[in-house]
Amino acid sequence: MVMSALLKFLYPPPPSLFVTTMSVISFVSLANAGFSEIKGKHMQYSKFFGTTNIEKVGDNKKGRIESKKGMLLLYSPAFLAGVSSFAIFPDGDLRFALVCSALTIHFFKRISEVLFIHKFSGLMDVEATFVISTSYFLSTVSMIYCQHLTQGLPEPSIDLKYGGCIIFLVGIIGNFYHHYLLSKLRTKGEKEYKIPQGGLFDLVICPHYLFEILIFVGVSCTSQTLYAISFTLGSILYLMGRSIATRNWYKSKFDDFPKDIKALIPYIF
Repeated sequence: MVMSALLKFLYPPPPSLFVTTMSVISFVSLANAGFSEIKGKHMQYSKFFGTTNIEKVGDNKKGRIESKKGMLLLYSPAFLAGVSSFAIFPDGDLRFALVCSALTIHFFKRISEVLFIHKFSGLMDVEATFVISTSYFLSTVSMIYCQHLTQGLPEPSIDLKYGGCIIFLVGIIGNFYHHYLLSKLRTKGEKEYKIPQGGLFDLVICPHYLFEILIFVGVSCTSQTLYAISFTLGSILYLMGRSIATRNWYKSKFDDFPKDIKALIPYIF
């Protein structure tokens, strides 16, 4: 009963051990990362990683790289995977082209923000950079490959791809706009953090995460595959955990942090 209802929205799961394994790994690893953020174990490119783990960072003998270069290394392989998909699978249908285009645009935006929008200070751990970059690359490849396996199969009876494209565009624009607002908080040479203002920052501390969730929801609706749904659900849990950690960090650093500003969803959460 449940499966028949799901199949109205999703392609049937392909008989692929790789896709099944990656679906489970993506959901579990992202969900676990979200819970780790809440418990105070932050990603090593987090702005509050160094503040809560300062002694650990100072004693770390591992290689480090400039943050800007590290962030470029995070996103470039996934972007190249998206671009290459059009040459590797030239006969994909419209849905395949939309999914690959969305993934390519998403990582192109991230690279552009690193080059022209974000301001960086400090260093990133090389090992952590490699691990995160690999995870972005594998998740992108898995989503593309899973979409490729749907070629020739009957479409889900409820078609969400056009609605998914609209949701994706809202997410990509909103995410970029709030990243731009964040970049304007500090002038050149400033390093201290400030409470973000403008846009939805007056209601939630992480509107850029809210719009990033919309990006993933849009890709999932366009894709309508089990892997895309698994990845999106895991990403939602991760970004929820990260938004809670971010709000807690601001509360601990600023005595005047407004109590009515939520973490992720205006007036609710």
